Amino acid sequence: MLILFESAVGYSLFKVLDEEKIKTANVDNIWKEFATQSKRSNFVQLHAFEAFKDMEEAEDAAKCLGEGEKLHKSLSKFVKKHVIKKKLSDSIGVIDARIGGLLHSKYDQLSIVSDSSILECHRGLREHFIELLSEIAELDSSKADAMNLGLSHVLSRHKIQFSAEKVDTMIIQAIALLDELDKEINIYAMRVKEWYGWHFPEMTKIVVDNKQYCRVINAMGFRKNWQHTDLSSILQEDVEIELKNMAKISMGSDITQSDLDNIQCLATQVLELSEYRDELFDYLRKRMTAIAPNLTYMVGELVGARLLSHAGSLINLAKYPASTVQILGAEKALFRALKTKADTPKYGLIYHAAFVNAASQMNKAKIARTLACKTSLAARVDAFCAASIATKEETDVSESTAEKDVASGLWTKMEQRINYVEGRKVEVMSKSLAGGVRSKHEFGTESALTPKTYTEEQDFVLGQKRKEKEEADDEEEQGPPKKKQKVDETQQQQAPQAEQQTEQEETPKKKKKKDKKKKKKKKTEEST
Repeated sequence: MLILFESAVGYSLFKVLDEEKIKTANVDNIWKEFATQSKRSNFVQLHAFEAFKDMEEAEDAAKCLGEGEKLHKSLSKFVKKHVIKKKLSDSIGVIDARIGGLLHSKYDQLSIVSDSSILECHRGLREHFIELLSEIAELDSSKADAMNLGLSHVLSRHKIQFSAEKVDTMIIQAIALLDELDKEINIYAMRVKEWYGWHFPEMTKIVVDNKQYCRVINAMGFRKNWQHTDLSSILQEDVEIELKNMAKISMGSDITQSDLDNIQCLATQVLELSEYRDELFDYLRKRMTAIAPNLTYMVGELVGARLLSHAGSLINLAKYPASTVQILGAEKALFRALKTKADTPKYGLIYHAAFVNAASQMNKAKIARTLACKTSLAARVDAFCAASIATKEETDVSESTAEKDVASGLWTKMEQRINYVEGRKVEVMSKSLAGGVRSKHEFGTESALTPKTYTEEQDFVLGQKRKEKEEADDEEEQGPPKKKQKVDETQQQQAPQAEQQTEQEETPKKKKKKDKKKKKKKKTEEST
């Protein structure tokens, strides 16, 4: 038997001198054959060795061995030279079954062995490889360690450069920065409004947009400069007129030039951050369209990027089942519900998708479940398929066939599903523009289109229940006298019995209080 051994130095073949020890001995006891030099020399012997020409050849050979998809030319030549041409009938022991299958498919006459005994032999050869090889090649431990270290560095650099997760990292960092920018812009804009509000408080309600508010501050400055300032490029005409009218009669306090300089500096920072935020979103949209086009088509750029960031990478997201994609982002609520035995959440980050927003509150969970299934399929296509091409459909025009993207087919199925669940036609708009998602509902019934009119009967009047009780009491008093007499008689008969029961239930303290009240009443009556 020959054992094929690969290392950073090159390929080597070791001949097992005593094959019966491998077959009969226990696998756990094979290491004893490598304990001493005499045992090693009686157990294995170096049959052939061929070193790599340079580091590039070693790198290519290591890549082929690691992937296990094809044989490297150097390994094929080595086996052909030392086994096939010499017409050896010995079986070859290989540590990787995939490499053994590739060798057997290329050379049918070879018999390949790959089991636990070969693995133990490899461990012994790896430990004493330098001693066994020093007989032929001038190799010491320092050179072997240097070659191992160099090859490991080259392979690590190659994996980092061409890893799929490296591209996903750009999206994860971009979406995290986008969320932080939104928070900072809102905090800075709120501070600008509070700061400038001491000078012009009425402007906060007139100019609601943060960008317009900051531009007005930089253009106008002090409130008294409204006459000489043209705000037509910033505000609409009616808003500009209202702002200038309020500037005449504003109740704000005066500020100094240094105060205004600091406020304008903060306003310019808000504008710069807003511009950078728009550029970052454009960058994120392009990256998502290039890396995960089907996922972006289904849920939008922001939702798709947040799902990818929460999963860690596109491959991890593709490996998740649809049920995990549905509640991704709601882990705290899920475990809280499991702990308290309450209802589990029905959606997580996918809640912000266009389809879930277009559905009614009653059917959001159903649409989220269906959308999670389609989203997981789209993510798997983006992660594991080079070209996402679905079935080809015939067109009415003379064109023969047209290639259709996978996500467009999933989108039409989602439209059919939401129309079926809602029982009406629902048009989902802005499917690829995340952040500006809006839904347009088209109702088929005319009653839904007619506006509701005001009716006084629907108003709720305070004290209405009290009036109804009083009217009911009046009706009882106007009833027949016979029934009333009977009711009075029964009440008189039941009254002393109730008093006796209450007296028995009363505590002695309450009796004393009642006795004192009776005595006081008698004294007042006697005095009068």
